[in-house]
Amino acid sequence: MTAHATHETSGTAPTPLRVGLVGYGLAGSVFHAPLIAATEGLVLDTVVTSNEERREQARAEFPAVRFAASPQELWPRADELDLIVIASPNKTHVPLATAALKAGLPVVVDKPVAGTAAEARELAALAQERGLLLSVFQNRRWDNDFLTLRSLITDGELGEVQRFESRFERWRPQPKGGWRESGDPQEIGGLLYDLGSHVVDQALVLFGPAAQVYAESDVRRPGAAADDDTFLAITHTSGVRSHLYVSATTAQLGPRFRVLGSTAGYVKYGLDPQEAALREGARPTADTAWGVEDEGLWGRLGSGESPLTGGGTPVRTLPGDYPAYYAAVADALRGKGENPVTALQAAAALDVLEAARRSARDGVTVPLPTASASVSTTAHATEEQSA
Repeated sequence: MTAHATHETSGTAPTPLRVGLVGYGLAGSVFHAPLIAATEGLVLDTVVTSNEERREQARAEFPAVRFAASPQELWPRADELDLIVIASPNKTHVPLATAALKAGLPVVVDKPVAGTAAEARELAALAQERGLLLSVFQNRRWDNDFLTLRSLITDGELGEVQRFESRFERWRPQPKGGWRESGDPQEIGGLLYDLGSHVVDQALVLFGPAAQVYAESDVRRPGAAADDDTFLAITHTSGVRSHLYVSATTAQLGPRFRVLGSTAGYVKYGLDPQEAALREGARPTADTAWGVEDEGLWGRLGSGESPLTGGGTPVRTLPGDYPAYYAAVADALRGKGENPVTALQAAAALDVLEAARRSARDGVTVPLPTASASVSTTAHATEEQSA
């Protein structure tokens, strides 16, 4: 890794790695800044925002933080920083990541890393050429339900998994506006690329590469301009079928996961509690029970009967662990671990999202090329090795 990203001092604790955070909206203020600050070996050095209200918000929680009005102010200061985190609107991800890498700085990019798989692979190639870390913030690999399901699969509790149902549903009948709901393709808005980035990534990590994709995508709400109710069906090369739902128009929420195997199934309701906790101002510390949920929300494992009528056995949900992502990034920067989420893994997910968009538009099932599958296989294998 780059020399300025190590800061090792013989016989003493390593100097904290200095992080520049671009953007202090929802992603920057709720997710990235608190998690960076909670990570041993990282320090939030500079926040990039020209919004005075957001500066005051950041200053209140991080009194020592510095500010910049634009990302361009950071590149001449590259020797003062060890990592750039890009939490700005989706359309800025590629140009800002490119500029940071060319300035010699390792980069974390919020999902989606890019609008296309080709752009993600170009960024990956640039990072490799420069010998720099490029990681994608797929935090929901550290959701409590996902960690629990992965453990159940690894332990063979379901037998051979045959069908994976994953829902990220909300009830928001009135559009909120803003770039996330914009119909402008340049904004990379809509739920397919927002929540879809999460559910597709989880499916590929669990079950490997996609062979074909079918999707249905609709704009349901009056005044909405981007997809707000989307369904994806993935046939994995492993034979597993994933049915993935992302919606803002779901009046009755379904289970977060329903996973059916040859010997048992697992059903889990409710969202991981970490985002809600972060929004409410809670912070992960060594003396807090972070990511733990109430026993009443535990999923159930069994066969032959609905969990809603008492079927199955409650399974303790493992604690969610978003802090693990930045801990892994810090280790990777110091040469002590692997990149927790590579741009090539994110590109494999973008292959699926692009295929889904084409499928929904044309009403066809879209096969994925072998090259895409091989990249996704590599991503799956890497995840298995690092688990």
